Amino acid sequence: MPFAAHFRVSTLDGNEIVIAFMASPVRDSTNAVLRYVGTAQDVTGIAAHDRLNDQLVGALDAASDAIVVYDANTRLTFANRGAGDVLGIFDTTDNSSEAAATFFDAVRNQVPRDVLTGGTHNSWSGELGHRSPDGFMRTLALTLHVVRGADATVEHYSVIARDVTEHKQLQAELQRQATHDELTGLPNRTLFLRRVAEALDRSRTLRRGVTVLFLDFDGLKNVNDTVGHRFGDQLIVSVGKRLVNATRPADVVARLSGDEFAVLAEGVADESLALEIAERVRASITGQHIIHGVEVTAGASVGVAIATQALLAEQSPTEAALTLLVNADTAMYRAKQRGKGRCEMYSEAMRTQARDRLALASQLERALAAGEFVLVYQPIVSIHTGRSVAIEALLRWNHPQRGVLTPPAFLEVAEETGAIGPIGDWVISRAAKTLRELIDDNTLERSAAIHVNVSPRQLSDVGFVERTTNALAAAGVDLRQLVLEFTETTALAGNPAITRSLNALSRLDVRLSIDDFGTGYSSLAHLRDFRAAQLKLDGTFISNVGRENSDDPIVRSIVQLAHSLDMSVVAEWVQSAEQLQRLRLLGCDHAQGNHLCEPTDESGIRDFVRETSGGGTRTPHSGGTGAGPLPE
Repeated sequence: MPFAAHFRVSTLDGNEIVIAFMASPVRDSTNAVLRYVGTAQDVTGIAAHDRLNDQLVGALDAASDAIVVYDANTRLTFANRGAGDVLGIFDTTDNSSEAAATFFDAVRNQVPRDVLTGGTHNSWSGELGHRSPDGFMRTLALTLHVVRGADATVEHYSVIARDVTEHKQLQAELQRQATHDELTGLPNRTLFLRRVAEALDRSRTLRRGVTVLFLDFDGLKNVNDTVGHRFGDQLIVSVGKRLVNATRPADVVARLSGDEFAVLAEGVADESLALEIAERVRASITGQHIIHGVEVTAGASVGVAIATQALLAEQSPTEAALTLLVNADTAMYRAKQRGKGRCEMYSEAMRTQARDRLALASQLERALAAGEFVLVYQPIVSIHTGRSVAIEALLRWNHPQRGVLTPPAFLEVAEETGAIGPIGDWVISRAAKTLRELIDDNTLERSAAIHVNVSPRQLSDVGFVERTTNALAAAGVDLRQLVLEFTETTALAGNPAITRSLNALSRLDVRLSIDDFGTGYSSLAHLRDFRAAQLKLDGTFISNVGRENSDDPIVRSIVQLAHSLDMSVVAEWVQSAEQLQRLRLLGCDHAQGNHLCEPTDESGIRDFVRETSGGGTRTPHSGGTGAGPLPE
């Protein structure tokens, strides 16, 4: 029988060649082998080519990418192992022809026509959608080469395909996380500003209105502090859903941060319509929310800003989008200033006010270090004895440009910026030292007290109690000689941090006084639960006392109620001798007001005490004018 073999032979020059040897037997008439006749051929080049082909095929099979080759008639001529995994194409299986044909149809339908029809391009790279044999739609990163002969006719097609479905999904998820709020799934600030910019760009040509609403809902902090952040998160989700349901499908609702949301209403340019939308949105989240079986009350303040042609002319869409959002925020802040639970339209006057507040905030940071703050004092006298039992420290700011400012001009800004903390600490420290000096020089009795107003932000500070006790100790003032005044709104706010501070101060024998009593809500019902040492009647109640020899029955009732709860009562804003006399008959304990003494410095307090303790007829005191004892 014939014989064939390949073997390597070393040549005389030391090289190695591959010999292909073939031999066939020569037989006689009896079929016996007489001899062998054969040929030997140097096939070194062919062997190297075959070996390279084997190596390439092995490498292609090892690749995870799908690699397939089609002939000019789009019949499959090669498919590596990766083609089976990615495309379901196996060149040795019965279904390979169908899978291969389906895949090439997808290529033909999605690749540019000039690549397949002999245009200027013979290769193409891009992404292609293909439904794999498992039924899932996948995204493939594709590279197609069209190999042509000298006459430009197609010889074959080679395709390399990589499954990038998971990578694309990850990219999409990362993009979604970068532009959406994780908790609510709503667009975040970045995406919202992009949508507003796009709407403003369209507005340049289409002349369509663009309105932005800025919402701040109340109740989140109270929920977080009382029942926990898990409930607070669900409240945010509930608010987000209500906002989406209250707006049009084309509107964009976004969560900017914390308890702040925004709405883009494209096509709205009329102020009355914009406010109508804002009120509908506000009403949607106002009221009761049931969170894990707990009833939570929420309200909202809404600011509205409408894009103007002047804004579009002055700024790019991106800049105008940010300006519009800032304007809506400014209007929302104005709504909160005016009592919350309302909607406000932005105006240029608000921008001026916001700019002034920003400048004031910057000046506040330097005022304390520059020594621009001073204290004045107003005595609090016993209505029945005429003695000065306490003085109230009142803050004044000697502003370099605006002159002397009282707290209403800057207190809100100080609260917002946190400057109230160090300013308040300075007030307590300075006031305590003044009290010590006035007691040491026998101006005031040793039992006299100093009254200081404190804000919610101060009481919320965990270090406030410690700093206060340290300041009193440094001044040599007993804790029982400090009276901290705060509004009933602060007392009823339900803030656990404030409650903890007030309880700690009360245990240390610091006296607590509810200031401006009667201006809040549910005041009388809460007096039993919140025990202060003193009530300061708001001046609006005092104004009618003493007119035509009559008194206000509400004042009488409050005095009697306070006494039944072991509280003393201070009447503020006393302006006349008649008021003083009627307050005495009503049982009020102490009085304070310009009729007695206007706010003054330490020297003025010394003069007032000296004059009122010296006998004679009492006259109003103002910075050193004479005054006698209270009328009998």
